[in-house]
Amino acid sequence: MIFHGYFRSSSAYRCRIAFNLKGLSPDFRSVHLRRDGGQHKSEAYRALNPQALVPALEVDDTVLTQSLAIIEWLDETYPEPALLPRDRSLRAKVRAFSQAIACDIHPLQNLRVLEYLKAEFHQDETELDRWCQRWIGDGLAACEALLQREETRGDFCFGETPGVADICLVPQIFSADRFHIDTSRYPRLMSAYKACAALSAFADAQPSKQPDSET
Repeated sequence: MIFHGYFRSSSAYRCRIAFNLKGLSPDFRSVHLRRDGGQHKSEAYRALNPQALVPALEVDDTVLTQSLAIIEWLDETYPEPALLPRDRSLRAKVRAFSQAIACDIHPLQNLRVLEYLKAEFHQDETELDRWCQRWIGDGLAACEALLQREETRGDFCFGETPGVADICLVPQIFSADRFHIDTSRYPRLMSAYKACAALSAFADAQPSKQPDSET
């Protein structure tokens, strides 16, 4: 397996956690989102991933894209430890929580969105931070409410073992910290986050520990 990612990308961060939980170490290829005008925009990378986004995973003659699709492929291909619950209803709840982060919160803080706001609407860093604080804050508040009403309790988002929901949560809290959001307002989320932080699979996936890190 060859994994194409970027140390600060939340999507790549999710995949790194999943690889670690599964005990996998794919070959890594850095795709720098700021260097050389954005290496993800190159013709060579677009040939690999037409969306010009990270991550991408090469497996034999197949290229997989989108972090949640990659993670579910990993879970089906390497079923232990399981990242999704067996119960059908709980599995749907986990997917909904994960997609609330990956599909609703994360895209609004994505580099290409922030660059567009800066270039087309002349927003400075203060305004960009306000934008991210608004949408990340609203999104995390909704995720907190989802967990608060969940009957399945444990150290992690949905039970006693980490799964896809936690894989999505941890990079999003990392981003919330970057944009100076008060995460103490989300006690259930932060309880799960702290449980994850104690595990090497999550700690070793941190952006600062990646070979292309600039932090």
